[in-house]
Amino acid sequence: MTVKTVPTNAELVNESSKLKVMKGKQKFNLKYLGPILALVIFLSLWQFIPALLDIKPFILPKPTDVVAAAVKDWHLLWPAMQITIFESVIGFILSAVVGIGISVLLASSRVLEISLYPYAVILQTIPIVAIAPIIVIWFGSGFNSIVIISFLIGFFPIVSNTLMGLNSVDKNMGDLFKLYNASKWQTMVKLRIPAAMPFIMSGLKVSCTLAIIGSITGEYIAGIGGGKGGLGYAITVAAVQLKTPYLFACAIAGALFGIVFYLIVSLVSRLVLKSWHESAMEAEK
Repeated sequence: MTVKTVPTNAELVNESSKLKVMKGKQKFNLKYLGPILALVIFLSLWQFIPALLDIKPFILPKPTDVVAAAVKDWHLLWPAMQITIFESVIGFILSAVVGIGISVLLASSRVLEISLYPYAVILQTIPIVAIAPIIVIWFGSGFNSIVIISFLIGFFPIVSNTLMGLNSVDKNMGDLFKLYNASKWQTMVKLRIPAAMPFIMSGLKVSCTLAIIGSITGEYIAGIGGGKGGLGYAITVAAVQLKTPYLFACAIAGALFGIVFYLIVSLVSRLVLKSWHESAMEAEK
């Protein structure tokens, strides 16, 4: 007759730890293996299809051609990237500060929200290529106009998301603040803004990528040469000169910067929300 042994607490904890490690490995495999495999397949097809079909590099360059062009013209690519990064960050910061400030102002007064918010929507619906020449006339070519264009493109998502968050506060919590005779400013600072943080962070994540698009778009219209042009200007020059591999290198550089920028803002979002909001807490698990 066999006697069954009861596992000790230490053994239970050890088994629990092993299960967590196994689950962590499974999550890692699902999260990273699929995208990595898809990227390898995509790059392989991109590399071999032009060679098989004898497509010229100025029509569709292979990844190796793009890398070679980036290395060859790195002395041009890196300064252009730095300029675009600086313009995008400044435009994004302006969008965040002004957008959140205006949202708080609109949310504090129903009359202001009804009166002014429709014009923010109208501003967003106007194609940026239509108002960009006006901005250039007013502010001149170069940095100022590009930053303003970047700001305008990234502005509305922050206003829209922040205003939605400020107006979505739990009614019972609002009644509680009224019960304690809290002023409008106290309610805004201690209740509405903290409750709107997930919405604000969502708006910032959208705006940071749009700020890059705005900068590159602005550089097409208001960019200047002489070593002071960003990726948009470099793409324009490469297209005119039929330097397609370098054009691809510029576009990929902009995309990589967009990914990094988005990941940085997402990291900040998790750090701000992880201790109390469900969305960030679930992501940490």
